[in-house]
Amino acid sequence: MLVSWPRTGLDCGMPIHKTRSLMQSITGALLITVLLLTDAALGQGSESLAIPATDEGLPGTGPIRRYDWFQNLWLRKRTAWSERVQEDQKTLVFLGDSITQGWTDAFHGHFADLEKSNRGISGDTTRGVLIRMDKDVLSLNPTGIVLLIGTNDLEEGASPKTIAGNLKLILDKLQAHKADMPIILCQVFPSDASKKRPADTIKQINKLYGDLAQNYPQVTVLDTWTLFADENGNAREPEFPDLLHPNEVGYAKWAKALQPLLATTGFLETKREPFKPEEGFVSLFNGRDLTGWGFRDMKSMIQKSDFSGQKQSNDGRYQAINGRIVVTTPPEGRRIQQMWTTKNFPENFILKLEFRATPNADSGVFIRRPQLQCRDYPLAGPYKDLKHYRPQEWNELIIEVRDSVAHCTCNGEILEEALKLPVTGPIGLEGDRGQMEYRRIRLKRLQ
Repeated sequence: MLVSWPRTGLDCGMPIHKTRSLMQSITGALLITVLLLTDAALGQGSESLAIPATDEGLPGTGPIRRYDWFQNLWLRKRTAWSERVQEDQKTLVFLGDSITQGWTDAFHGHFADLEKSNRGISGDTTRGVLIRMDKDVLSLNPTGIVLLIGTNDLEEGASPKTIAGNLKLILDKLQAHKADMPIILCQVFPSDASKKRPADTIKQINKLYGDLAQNYPQVTVLDTWTLFADENGNAREPEFPDLLHPNEVGYAKWAKALQPLLATTGFLETKREPFKPEEGFVSLFNGRDLTGWGFRDMKSMIQKSDFSGQKQSNDGRYQAINGRIVVTTPPEGRRIQQMWTTKNFPENFILKLEFRATPNADSGVFIRRPQLQCRDYPLAGPYKDLKHYRPQEWNELIIEVRDSVAHCTCNGEILEEALKLPVTGPIGLEGDRGQMEYRRIRLKRLQ
C-alpha cells in the first residue's frame, strides 16, 4: 500500500514540536488500521479453526479445554496446518496431545524415510481431537494413523467410559473415511497419581480401548503401557522426568516399538533383505509365501491345511511379508494358535532363526512338539535377565538337537540347557499376544 506523507514543518513553516505530534498521530492511525485489517483477515480465515465458545452442538462428551494458553496454541497450530494441507497429502498422521507434539516435525530423527505429519496439540483431549478430525486429519487423505490420546481427559476429571466413548467416535470417523486404512492405537502411557493420572484408572482406559478395537479390523493396539510402566504401574523418571512426558530415551523406545507394526502395515521395510543360508543349511521359509507350512490338529498332529503358494494363512493370522513370517496381533488381545512345517524332522539338526517382538509379545517356537518360549523376554519373561536381548529388534535363536535333547540360545545366551524332545515331529511357530515376526529360518541335518 502506498502512503502519501504530508509535508513537514521543515519546509512549510510548521513548528518542529507540532510536526512531531502530527507524525505520531498519522503513524498511530496507520498502525491501528493495519491491526484491524489483519484481525479481520485472520477472523475470516480461521474462525472455524478456533475452539468453539460453548459445547452446544459439538460431538462427543467430556472436557474441551478453553484455557487462554490452550486456545492460543490450538489456533496457532491449526492455522499453520491449514496452510500445509496440500503439502501433507497422503502421509502417515501422528495424532494426539503434547506427547505426540513432542515428536516435533523432525521426529527426533526417527522414521527418516517415512512420509509423515505431526498433528499433536499439547493439552488436547479425546473430544478436542474429535472436533478437529475433518480439517486437521481427514483433509490430508492419510495413508494411516498413529493415535495416542486420553491422558489429559483424566486431568480434567473425565471417566474411562467417557474417554473410550470419544475414542469410538474418532475411530468411526476414520473408518467412514477409509475402512482399510491402518490405525496403530497406542495405549495411554503410564504417569502418576500426583499428575491426576493414577495407574488403576489408566489401566481401565486401556482395557476399554482394547475391547473397543476388536470392532475395527484396521486397528492394531500397541502395548505402550507395559513398555513404560514400572512395578507400580507408574512412569519411570529416567524416561519421563516430569512423570508425564517422555524424554529422548522414551521417544527412542516408542519409535522402536512402532517399527515392527509400521513394517507390517507397509510403511517401513518394504523390500526383502537378501539372505543366503550358510553351507549345509536349508531354508524352511522361502521369504515369499507360506509354502511348506500349514495348520495341524493339535491332538493328532495330522495336517489340516497346507499354505503352499499362499501369502497368508486362511484366517490371515500368519502372513509372509518381505522375507518375514509375521504372526499378527489378534484383535481380541490374545489368541493361541500354531502354524507347523508340513515336514517332520526325526534326525539330529541345528535350527537357526531370527525373531522380533512388539512390547510384551508372547509367542513360542515348537521343536517337534515341546515349546521353547519365544517372547519379548524382559517384559513377558520367562528369561528376564538376558543381557544381550534387543527389545523390538532382531534376535537370533540357535537350537541344536541331539538324541532328542535341545540346547537353545538367544544371541549366545542359554535359554534351555537340555530341553527334552520326542523322537520326531515338525517345527512350529505360535501366536498368542502382540505381534511376532520370524525370518531366516533354516535347518541343517547332523550326522
